[in-house]
Amino acid sequence: MASPKISDSQTSIQPKTKRKRKNYLIRNWQIYSMILPGIIFFIVFKYVPLGGIVIAFQNYNVFQGIQGSPWVGLDHFVNLFTYPDFLRILRNTILIALYQLIFGFPAPIILALLLNELRLMFVKRTLQTVLYLPHFLSWVIVGGLVITFLSPNSGIINEIIRTFGGDPIYFMQHPEYFRTIVVSSGIWKEIGWSTIIYLAALAGINPELYEAAEIDGANKFRQVWSITIPSILPVIMILLILNIGNFLELGFEQIYMLLNPFVRETGEVFDTYIYRVGLLGGQLSYTTAIGVFKSVVGLILIVGANQLSKKLTGNAIF
Repeated sequence: MASPKISDSQTSIQPKTKRKRKNYLIRNWQIYSMILPGIIFFIVFKYVPLGGIVIAFQNYNVFQGIQGSPWVGLDHFVNLFTYPDFLRILRNTILIALYQLIFGFPAPIILALLLNELRLMFVKRTLQTVLYLPHFLSWVIVGGLVITFLSPNSGIINEIIRTFGGDPIYFMQHPEYFRTIVVSSGIWKEIGWSTIIYLAALAGINPELYEAAEIDGANKFRQVWSITIPSILPVIMILLILNIGNFLELGFEQIYMLLNPFVRETGEVFDTYIYRVGLLGGQLSYTTAIGVFKSVVGLILIVGANQLSKKLTGNAIF
């Protein structure tokens, strides 16, 4: 069977397209040079370290290096899944991550909707500035503030309890309070900063939609439900997918600053366990296997959430 012939017009289109693309890159080289540092960052700190995953399948020795360390196959993964406290650490990680997703993810959305309804720009800007400030504090400072506020002797929370005739509560020594403290302090620190994206999305909504809704007799709640939320839904879904992809990444600094032996039963998560066993204990291959396990779970979750979002809302990352 004879192959189809390509016309002269088709062959001339390809060089023209390539020339146009090259000319476009040359004309806009300033824009592409701005993203170059970001590309270099991801290559150096995200893609190059992927080669170190092989030590999860080795009995890695710092002095022998990757090439000289003996291979052990899946032994470290077997040790991880048979570790007596594996299920406890996994449960703690999942529960804290789930609480952060349920309570922490909607919080900036609600705050952005409330701020968007303010008409006095001075009050709005002042509130935004005050709410942004905790984001710039390190967890060392925030952890110290949390411990101080919850102190049984001089903490403001226990002072209020004493005012109403109650006995002081040792919050940082009761395991049942730890997850609530972690989630609450995380929301307080990041809620203001997380509203920036949502406020930007709200600013892009056409004001004529609200004017038409007012003419039809819709109140504020109805306008938010029928106009505001559907308009920012694509942004919400993208950020939700990204958060689900980091489901097991709770952040080492926050947990480590608040963790103590009294609450280790409900507060020990993969991040603190990796630090204790990997860095302090020197089991680098074992903790790398834990990191691979977390990455695989995150990949599965983000792909699943992306497909679910694509089917339900039509919005997806890929």
